[in-house]
Amino acid sequence: MELTPIQKEILTSLINLYRSKKHAVKGEDIAEIIKRNPGTVRNQMQSLKALGLVEGVPGPKGGYKPTGLTYRALSLSEMEKEIPVPIRRNDEIVEGATASEISFTTVRHPDLCNATVHVIGDIRKFDVGDNITIGPTPVNKLVMRGSVIGRDDTQSSILFVIQEMVSLPKKPVKNYIREHTITIPATATIQEASRILVKNNIHGAPVKEKDVITGIVTLTDIGKTLAEGKTSLKIKDIMSRKIISVDGEMPLYEVVKVFNKEKVGRLMIRVNGELVGLISKTDILGKLAVY
Repeated sequence: MELTPIQKEILTSLINLYRSKKHAVKGEDIAEIIKRNPGTVRNQMQSLKALGLVEGVPGPKGGYKPTGLTYRALSLSEMEKEIPVPIRRNDEIVEGATASEISFTTVRHPDLCNATVHVIGDIRKFDVGDNITIGPTPVNKLVMRGSVIGRDDTQSSILFVIQEMVSLPKKPVKNYIREHTITIPATATIQEASRILVKNNIHGAPVKEKDVITGIVTLTDIGKTLAEGKTSLKIKDIMSRKIISVDGEMPLYEVVKVFNKEKVGRLMIRVNGELVGLISKTDILGKLAVY
């Protein structure tokens, strides 16, 4: 079905408004969004009703509703259950907007990777040069960041250069615990603990006291203690007793949020309420690396 640019604009705005309001949309509201005369919108609506693309709703609270044909005419999928895919402009969330489809337009060039995102919602605030972040998507937790290089209001789509793209694994974090978690005895000296950390090429480790993990010690803790000249202290005297932990069933992409929220470099993992291991930011970066 061939539609004129203004008809596409009207239908796109109708779908966006109907999606957010959940009731019939006034022609005046559409006219305000697309910067057209309300009379022009009303005239176009008559043609769109004749094509079966718009349904009129009478009464004081009436207006217009999209039909199933509306979505097909705009190459959109009408979904009963929808999970919003957030969009950010210059690091600020765009309220009422969600990414509907993402198409890659350039993938083979070694330096350029462009994509087009179809947006359900208002895209008129986006300008060339704006930073855009899309995601995470509900299935594969894909997050894309880039820079806007174009905008098509009639198609409600944004063209952007992809500068970063990450897909965060959904497997439970317990699957990423190191096979043999290195621990340090609470009664170990600073020198003994240092040798354990250096030998295993790690920055920190859980501290065990009578087979129970009671804290965490890092090379930073050891360095501060040495700088203060307190060389005779035991690890139990300098370790951090604040143990931040996550459940082993938590997906890895959620664990990343905990790292950022707590501003720590490592987290303990709980399975059935028991602390069983440790995961660090370095471990996660290793899992995200693509070879």
